[in-house]
Amino acid sequence: MRLYLTALKPTDSVTDGFLPAARALGCEVTVLTDRPERYRDSGAEVLRCDVRDARAVIDTVAHHHAPDAIFSNSDHIQAETALAAAYFGLPGKDWRACVDTKNKALTRRRLAAAGVETVRSARLAPDDPPPADLPFPAVVKPREGVASEDVVLVRDTGELAEAVAAIRDRRPGETLVVEEYLDGPLHTMETLGDGERIRVLGGFRTTLGPLPYFVEERLDWESPPGRDHVLRALGALRVGFGACHTEYVMTPAGPRIVEVNYRVIGDHCDFLLASMLDAPLFELVLGVHLGARLDARPRSSGEGHATALSLVADRPGTVVSAPGTVVPAPGDPVRVWHRPLRATGDRIDLSNTNRDYVGIVRAIGPDRARVDAAVAAFTSENPWVIA
Repeated sequence: MRLYLTALKPTDSVTDGFLPAARALGCEVTVLTDRPERYRDSGAEVLRCDVRDARAVIDTVAHHHAPDAIFSNSDHIQAETALAAAYFGLPGKDWRACVDTKNKALTRRRLAAAGVETVRSARLAPDDPPPADLPFPAVVKPREGVASEDVVLVRDTGELAEAVAAIRDRRPGETLVVEEYLDGPLHTMETLGDGERIRVLGGFRTTLGPLPYFVEERLDWESPPGRDHVLRALGALRVGFGACHTEYVMTPAGPRIVEVNYRVIGDHCDFLLASMLDAPLFELVLGVHLGARLDARPRSSGEGHATALSLVADRPGTVVSAPGTVVPAPGDPVRVWHRPLRATGDRIDLSNTNRDYVGIVRAIGPDRARVDAAVAAFTSENPWVIA
């Protein structure tokens, strides 16, 4: 079987998750990327391709080996990958769902039109003035942003105008979204579909850093509340194939969608999710793209607790001391991993986004108390020092 994986920059999900899974499934893998030098050590065949252009992906595949699947886990090229898969008659996502989920203004329109939920929001084209009729507090964000970049809470018209001007200065020509602030606990729901049925794999409770920014600092394994509402939202968005990571708030008025990421959850929570399931996550995801059906329902074992703690730089400066990669020792009652994202000597310039992560600690144990204790002990004994 020939699997084409379209990719931008390498991520741990690809290098440590999907590529090994593809080999376990017996696939010959061809990576299509605009950065082939960064996949030199991947062990896969690598071809240069403008993966942001579906026509280029189709042309490259057509003049190479016949495909059995075309897949991507990148936020930015889901629609292009789906169009290429459809061209060759392969299983894949509905390209319209990829567009609607990536574009936060279209997400709001689609959910409102379907009668699932209404969140007051306004789309700001590059020359549009800030809206005058939205309630405060409100949230300003790029229409197609990722990683909490340029997402900020504003409390009045002055802060709104200032935020819009600042974001436009950093992102000239981009369209923004301004919407009412959704107050309440933030959750995720992780799903996998084969085009006929969709399975809820589990979810996490998200802890954010201090407002007005929205940096995700910690995720804890938790059965997702508001499940039926989220599934209705995904149905309205035509999301039903492959992996999906949905973020939503349990407001006093009920669940409300924040955003739908039509891919596997990132920041090492995909590996936590895989550890909490009875089936191999990455192989299951690739399997549906290769035509498999979800006959056996992937599910959590229902036991234990899992946590992902993102270590966030608290100041600008230079990394002078940092823990290295850590994997659990055999027999540890709580398994703890540490993945450094920066290195000694790196310069840190704070952005108030998920890009400020310096490392990620993930842990799995019998219960939350012991997981919390193990994570606290690790971070205390293995500090990141920025001077």
